[in-house]
Amino acid sequence: MSSQSIGIFDSGIGGLTVANAISSLLPNEHIVYFGDSEHMPYGEKSPELIQEFATKITQYLIEEKKCKAVVIACNTASAVAYNHLKLLYEGQVPIINVIDPMIELIVGSLYKKIGIIATRGTVDSNVYQDKLQRRAPSQDYTVMATPLLASMIEENFIHDEISSTIISKYLSDSKLAGIDALVLACTHYPLIAADISEYYHHKVKLLLSGPVVAEKLKVILAKEELLSQNREKENDYIVSDLTKNFEKSAEKFFGTKISLKEVKL
Repeated sequence: MSSQSIGIFDSGIGGLTVANAISSLLPNEHIVYFGDSEHMPYGEKSPELIQEFATKITQYLIEEKKCKAVVIACNTASAVAYNHLKLLYEGQVPIINVIDPMIELIVGSLYKKIGIIATRGTVDSNVYQDKLQRRAPSQDYTVMATPLLASMIEENFIHDEISSTIISKYLSDSKLAGIDALVLACTHYPLIAADISEYYHHKVKLLLSGPVVAEKLKVILAKEELLSQNREKENDYIVSDLTKNFEKSAEKFFGTKISLKEVKL
């Protein structure tokens, strides 16, 4: 079973930031990435719809692609669908979300005030608020919805005047005043991490999901004796709606053209 693939899914290209981090840390692992571009972004969808999408994708990754583990590379889907998927596949396949590893990082940190920016769906779920209240009740933090960022990134408005204006508008909000660390609680946001860091003159520590999730996955795979020793083929990149814009965004993200396959679930 250790030679089987790792399934990773998101609503679009954002989860590729997690996939890249996993590939860097675990180069012997074969990845099947599923971007649900037909339904992006998840942040403005109802919890019921997101859970339905996430369940179909996870079923496809486990039953059709025979994945040995599944990473929910989306904060919104992690917030509303993780518990359901964990119960559904309990004892069969490890399901990893992007929120709990970040919470563990925050709990072990010494930051005085932490900002958390996310989609409206993630913020409204209260998942970060509830977990921090339970795990780190004395931690000073603020959570703010930044709903335009994911759509902006998916539409390829990155490192330009439009993105700069939107980023500045959000980050200048008084709720984020005085933070010394900022959680980018959407896997799309690392694609504009350089712009966010520049806004803060590189004085605010940015906390990204990719590296901490990759480390968590490595620990779980090692514990389950599922680490692969050799990758025999190239990673698979699948989308639910293959458009020219998605291809362009993915190519810009990777710096080279990647082979995308469309699968309707």
